[in-house]
Amino acid sequence: MLSERLRSILVCPADRGPLLLIADEALYNPRLRLRYRIDEGIPVLLVDEADTITDDAEHDRLVAAAES
Repeated sequence: MLSERLRSILVCPADRGPLLLIADEALYNPRLRLRYRIDEGIPVLLVDEADTITDDAEHDRLVAAAES
């Protein structure tokens, strides 16, 4: 689990914007549709290793998961 302090300072390396936490499994940038994985509690914030979300339904699911 990411601490609140760590979450408050993490930003997307691509646009320096805030990230949404998805169930302690990923961080998501809805502006660029980039999903960054979290491995054993450690965020992997490498643009080259991020997943680009092209499917609108998956994007909507991730945003909804972050809001719940």
